[in-house]
Amino acid sequence: MVRKKINITTHSVDETRELGKKVGTLINHPIIIALIGDLGCGKSAFVQGLAQGLGVPADYYITSPTFTLINEYPGRLPLFHVDLYRLESINDFEDIGLDELLHDQAVIAVEWADKLPDAVFDAYLSMTFEIIADNSREISIKASGQNEMVLIKALETKMNT
Repeated sequence: MVRKKINITTHSVDETRELGKKVGTLINHPIIIALIGDLGCGKSAFVQGLAQGLGVPADYYITSPTFTLINEYPGRLPLFHVDLYRLESINDFEDIGLDELLHDQAVIAVEWADKLPDAVFDAYLSMTFEIIADNSREISIKASGQNEMVLIKALETKMNT
């Protein structure tokens, strides 16, 4: 159930990374972040900033795990960056261990999360990235769950200061 929704417009890759960093600094509990949007819309840039906000050491190169499917990074909370772009069926999701990963005490950022069946996540933050101009993105953020709603309210406050 979606309890809270905000929309944020970024005007550059750097602004999208900065949004990720702000979200990362606000996270203090395990969370699933479902990232939805077309190729080149800013999902990986967001995760780069998210990693910074979570305290992932700067010597880690954050890139989309298109071929490895899952990348893990150390931080205040471990960050798992998952890319489902190449997966086709529910069996593929099970084969990579996604269902086990969802029970870890970590931040799990899932690109192409819209490929998953609807009931996979109980509580999560959903972020839909839409290209509105060459460098501008409209990012719709929805909270599903109590902790996620608190996070989105804190982000809203941080964006207004």
